[in-house]
Amino acid sequence: MGLSLKSLSKSYLNPQLNQPMKILDSLNLEVDSGTFVSLIGPSGCGKSTICNLIAGIDNPDFGDIILDGQKIQGLPGHIGYMPQKDLLLPWRTLFDNLLIGCQIQHRDKLSARAEATKWLNQFGLTPFSNHYPHQLSGGMRQRGALLRTILFGKKTLLLDEPFGALDALTRQEMQHWLLSILSQTQYTVLFITHDIDEAILLSDKVVVLSKRPATIIQEFTVSFPHPRNPELLLSKESLELKKQLLQLLIN
Repeated sequence: MGLSLKSLSKSYLNPQLNQPMKILDSLNLEVDSGTFVSLIGPSGCGKSTICNLIAGIDNPDFGDIILDGQKIQGLPGHIGYMPQKDLLLPWRTLFDNLLIGCQIQHRDKLSARAEATKWLNQFGLTPFSNHYPHQLSGGMRQRGALLRTILFGKKTLLLDEPFGALDALTRQEMQHWLLSILSQTQYTVLFITHDIDEAILLSDKVVVLSKRPATIIQEFTVSFPHPRNPELLLSKESLELKKQLLQLLIN
């Protein structure tokens, strides 16, 4: 079980040429339940389109998106989706932002607040629960956005470059923090990134996309044991994998 993309194809109208522009071309991908898979590829290759299709924001032209045996294309709400921007509502406190998904799903308020309180403590955000987004650092906002995604209650997470806008030090802290959270859970994660080191550090599998229209060039199993330390990125095995990934991206 898990997430499967079967012969997924998508085109959009190019307004300048007034003709269809193919974004995805018969893309097939398997994300096994409980695994962490990273997608990397050139800018503009179609990664955001893949996210929109999986999240049910848009429909594919052809192909199926299957989650745990059920077709979900065009059906939002089946996964926890975190886009590139945190999208915290500025007029709500951090705590109230976390409850949005629970409110949309009409879940019991007391149990939702209790769960949010538990995760706030685990995420190190309890002292900031009553702060508004403009009072939080970039790292805190991203932690809050990820926590809101987790509290949506889905076991499959789609994370679209969640750390891309952070500085290098904060990004490293967030990677370490995410690894520690995932080590305690059984989430299935599809992670979009431009950062090869990030993909190697976090993933069980790294999938390389071609230029548009996107197809899968190659998949790599990342066999480093958990828990992982950033120092593994300096190992011979990691550097060799990075070299292979870079060669595929620039060719």
